Amino acid sequence: MSDIIQLLPDHVANQIAAGEVVQRPASIVKELLENAIDAGATKIELIIRDAGKNLIQVVDNGKGMSETDARMAFERHATSKIRGTEDIFRIATKGFRGEALASIAAVSQVELRTKQPEATIGTNIYIEGGVFQFQDPVQTTEGSNFLVKNLFYNVPARRKFLKNNNVEFRHVIDEFQRIALAHESLEFSLFHDDDAVFRLRKGSQMQRIVDIFGRKLQPQLVPIKEDIIWCRLHGFVAKPEGAKKTRGEQFLFVNGRYFKSAYFNKAVQEAFEGLLLPGYVPTFFLFLELDPEKIDVNIHPQKTEVKFEDEHLIFALLRSTIKRSLGIYNVSPSLDFEKDPELDHMMQTFPSKSNGGGNTVIKMPEIIVDRDYNPFLEEREVTHTEIQNLTEMYHQNISTAEPSKINLFEDEDFDEDLMRLPNGYWLFNKGDKTLMLDLGRMHRLWVSENTKPSKKGATNSHSLLFSLEYHMNEVEKAKYNSIKKYLPELGFEMSIAHESVLRIDAVPEGLKETQVMKFLENLFEILEYKSEDEFLQYYRNQWGRMQSKSRFDFIYKKDAEQLIRDFTALGFPEFLPDGKRCFFEVPFNDFKNKF
Repeated sequence: MSDIIQLLPDHVANQIAAGEVVQRPASIVKELLENAIDAGATKIELIIRDAGKNLIQVVDNGKGMSETDARMAFERHATSKIRGTEDIFRIATKGFRGEALASIAAVSQVELRTKQPEATIGTNIYIEGGVFQFQDPVQTTEGSNFLVKNLFYNVPARRKFLKNNNVEFRHVIDEFQRIALAHESLEFSLFHDDDAVFRLRKGSQMQRIVDIFGRKLQPQLVPIKEDIIWCRLHGFVAKPEGAKKTRGEQFLFVNGRYFKSAYFNKAVQEAFEGLLLPGYVPTFFLFLELDPEKIDVNIHPQKTEVKFEDEHLIFALLRSTIKRSLGIYNVSPSLDFEKDPELDHMMQTFPSKSNGGGNTVIKMPEIIVDRDYNPFLEEREVTHTEIQNLTEMYHQNISTAEPSKINLFEDEDFDEDLMRLPNGYWLFNKGDKTLMLDLGRMHRLWVSENTKPSKKGATNSHSLLFSLEYHMNEVEKAKYNSIKKYLPELGFEMSIAHESVLRIDAVPEGLKETQVMKFLENLFEILEYKSEDEFLQYYRNQWGRMQSKSRFDFIYKKDAEQLIRDFTALGFPEFLPDGKRCFFEVPFNDFKNKF
């Protein structure tokens, strides 16, 4: 019997390795930007075409490569960043495996022009599908210029799984932001299809955050700082009004490397305990610095997960430092600004460098009252006990309607069939069943279904007496450009007045002027729409939320009766699109067993 095991050809092995390294254009962006930083660049330009599918170009002013190094860089496991096994456990650079360039070249057409500062001439290399084509001398500027063209041109099965340009470019922006946030002392630029998306000058951490996410975030930022012998924590968290329902603006870094950690996110969330509405998550930009030997960054192919030696101590450090900072800046209602006991133990074990004594000026805490807070806006599910207490007397007066009468509301007397409970819910006898109704949710669904934007005709709009201005960050600006063609039909008249200021001249009928800014903020909060239908669906949901009432707004029986008629015309649907119930059946049989 003949042998069946054989070595794979290099180009096949490289394509397999590329499956881990290159998942989409954003993967290449990450690798090339990190290589530029490792090369000592102070100015980096990223140029994208068709969301990176046709071109990803990174130009840097780093130290460049020699003729030999430029050729060797595309070999598998070729790297200048480690020499032995022990180096893996004290990584101080971004990349180190020596797989990235070989994997990128295996699934694209790559051209590299590079020159060292002391060299009189540079090197030009071209590789196609992992196969070396040529290497020539070339006149070029100092540093490196990588061009990656036609991603997955030789692996069409992989290319067809790429998302549309809006989604892929959003991933590119994510990677660009993560790297730019961690290196505020470097200049970064991003161009997409000849449009400048970001031009980031070097500056402070605060300036970099504001340049990326917009000036409106600046007054919300609270500085975070703690310096102990074995770990340094610094960065910013946003005040509760900067919290969002999505996790778009949550950034953790260790030694200048972005990473994800649900465990550390929980520490930040706990620090905001009692300050955020249900469903909201805090915005934060937090940077950890500690001995590279205390962490392992080699546990994930994309290096987005990091293993920490003292994970539980860092958890306590995050939670306590943020909680104390919120108190100092009069954000937290708590008057106790002491650290967690676990952090106190850490501080005793590892004394602070800044513990130099001296008088400390203590600012008296203030109690901040939110006069706009409405406790009735917070939805909660009614309990089994409430149902029992509130429906026993109603059960005695319930009349049993025939099923044929359900849709004959014009002739039906609601007096015995409809009753409002003190918690804002209503009891309604529908056929042979008694339902508990959430009229707020029912109204939201009715509004959504009756205000669907029509593709055939434009929604009525009304002009504003004075134009409004909405300051967009660059991400919101990119999102606006992708959806602006739909907005006139929805009743909006708006345009970019200058830089990133959006001027609003007209809005749809029914949208109050005081609601416009919040509505736009909600619209830009979700930044990935795979199709026009998905955008319109999200728009309808946001519009419905703006126009709908809460269950506490339905006080009068005649309003409740009219909504039930309208809701019945929709088919009396049980659920909202997000899965929340509009009503449920009251289990009276359960109550009978109580007696």
